[in-house]
Amino acid sequence: MKSIPLLVGATLTVLTLVSTHAAEKPAAGVSVEQRLQSIMQDTGQKDAAIKAGKKVASFCANCHGNGGTSILPEIPNLAGQNPAYLLVQVDKFKDGRRRNDFMQGMIKALSDEEKVSVVVYYSHQEVKPHSSSDSAQAKRGGELYFKICQRCHGEQGRGNEKIARIAGQQSVYLTSTLKHYRDGTGERTDPLMSANTKKLTDADIGALVAYVSSMK
Repeated sequence: MKSIPLLVGATLTVLTLVSTHAAEKPAAGVSVEQRLQSIMQDTGQKDAAIKAGKKVASFCANCHGNGGTSILPEIPNLAGQNPAYLLVQVDKFKDGRRRNDFMQGMIKALSDEEKVSVVVYYSHQEVKPHSSSDSAQAKRGGELYFKICQRCHGEQGRGNEKIARIAGQQSVYLTSTLKHYRDGTGERTDPLMSANTKKLTDADIGALVAYVSSMK
């Protein structure tokens, strides 16, 4: 992680140059959410957004990996996430509801069209799950998942417009996130997540992570 700050200046400079050549801007008065909805309903626009988003995502690959599968276990995968959910997270980093100096600097350098394009790109990338080396632990995790998590994150763990996809997510990231919600130590708060994790032991979390990170 020590190398990441060294990338900020060069990355933001390149992103600023890319922004000057962004795709045609949406009509005045059209929100980014409306723009995303329009793109997702039109095959031609979607294909163009994926192509444009791939170029923008090249600057994210240092941490989130090529195609959105993270190269660092503590950083989340973006591949396969719902584009509407991702767009909300982008806005949260921009306005400070989620805090990370590097992410905030990256996002502020992007135009609205680039933000929309990059979330469309990531939403169409294949997730690469991790196989569990402990089948008994994963089985126990599956039991916990369908008891606690399934009603929100879905049977396949793929979330929706408001709930994150967790299937195939990085195990270290999942572990720290669950513990933060359970212990109330993270910057992000969510009453439902806190309520559903407060009784989990470290062993329970380990089992859940083993199952969830192996989901496709």
